[in-house]
Amino acid sequence: MTPFLLKTGRAFYALAMIVYGIQQFIFGSFHNVMFPPWQSSLPLLPVWAYLFGIYLVGSGVFILLNKNVKKVSLILGGVFLFIFLFLHIPYELISQPNEIYHLGLWISALKQFALAGGALVIAGTIADNETDRSNSFVIKMLNVIVPYGSLFFCFTMTSFGISHFMYADFVATLVPAWMPDRMFWTYLAAVALIGSGICIALNIRMRIVALFLSVMIFIWFWTLHLPLAFNDLMADRGNNLSSSFDALAFSGIALTIAFGLKKQKWVEDVESI
Repeated sequence: MTPFLLKTGRAFYALAMIVYGIQQFIFGSFHNVMFPPWQSSLPLLPVWAYLFGIYLVGSGVFILLNKNVKKVSLILGGVFLFIFLFLHIPYELISQPNEIYHLGLWISALKQFALAGGALVIAGTIADNETDRSNSFVIKMLNVIVPYGSLFFCFTMTSFGISHFMYADFVATLVPAWMPDRMFWTYLAAVALIGSGICIALNIRMRIVALFLSVMIFIWFWTLHLPLAFNDLMADRGNNLSSSFDALAFSGIALTIAFGLKKQKWVEDVESI
């Protein structure tokens, strides 16, 4: 069962990469999470979007077909981490006054951080001695941070939980109308996200917590995100559909943590002192 669930988690993540890439072909621009809004000033924007779209689709297909998964995931995690550090963070810090103080404006950056962590988590579940012994400086550095990819993901989940409290009135509008007491579900989701992020990061019943987190986000994928997306697939360059597959990717990352991660590396480091 464990190998099947690990492959399922990787498949969820891979499908999200494929959808992101296809969207870049459709709209001729970058998915919001992949590049900050200043992409509009890039010369030959559609060309760069198509090239990166090819890369995303190719990476997703390789992971889905279980081909060179560790190397592909390592590089993908490195690319996403680079985008987060050198594109998203500078944009958020300098683009508009006071943006740094509004957590809601960091959503795309935090999603990118989680996707970077997810790729590293996937890489960490694959045994590949050749990659581990690679002489490439980049591969060596990425191998060093692989054990901490889950913490990137946890940081985003905890931040999203906090944002549910900060923007509860808005988040409540996203809860399906057929569900009673929308505010209750908003606060419950906030507590679940914060608790899950903290428990996984601190290695507290990590496997079962990550499994429940995966199931919860997977339910949101079907009941909340996809219905919103199908209301208008083309709105805001397909952002609602992208958000749906963000949720699917996060569900896959949590599932991979649940069945592929034995213990948080920082916990092992502390225990070895």
